[in-house]
Amino acid sequence: MAPTLTRAAPAAGETIDARLLAIAADHIRRFGRRRITVVGIAEEAGMSHANVYRYFPSKADLVDAVTTAWLRTLEADLADIAGAPDPADDKLERIVLGLARELREQAEAEPELFAAFTEAFEANRGVARKHRIRVRNLIDRVLEEGLSVGAFEASDKDRAIALVLDCMHRFLNPLSVRQDVAMPRGTLDQRLASAMRVVLRALANGLIR
Repeated sequence: MAPTLTRAAPAAGETIDARLLAIAADHIRRFGRRRITVVGIAEEAGMSHANVYRYFPSKADLVDAVTTAWLRTLEADLADIAGAPDPADDKLERIVLGLARELREQAEAEPELFAAFTEAFEANRGVARKHRIRVRNLIDRVLEEGLSVGAFEASDKDRAIALVLDCMHRFLNPLSVRQDVAMPRGTLDQRLASAMRVVLRALANGLIR
């Protein structure tokens, strides 16, 4: 599921902003998000740093755009799950497990890129707020579907959404994911699966009041 943004040479039909994002992602990986410079990215792109600012007003905006590119690919995969012709409980489980595992994989394999997302999350910047809204909307969509066919029972859908997000907080909040990155994956996966079973049982048995 994880997208890749690294690409040193321009691809046919590649837009300038997409190339800048690819270079910026590569620089973040190689040098760390704090040490990258707009000048260095511009030099590799073969343009002036003033031209980079035409596309991204600041280095922070450029880093957030790299994070956005990753999240949009991830969110598109989750949206495909939500739109699939599968039972609602199965889709809810796949969305939560898929998101949790992708965050863990990004934290392990791309620590600097994940740190950029974590910082945006801590600062409540737009890229993080929009991600939370999109994930919530996908969960809302699947819960609505499950309620309409009787797979789920809940007197208040908002409380049902809150249950999912609260119980999955440890696995979906990037700050918690960062804290758990040293924990053996098998242990964390077991806890994630157990928490998911509790949520699905509560939704199926109408325990949300």
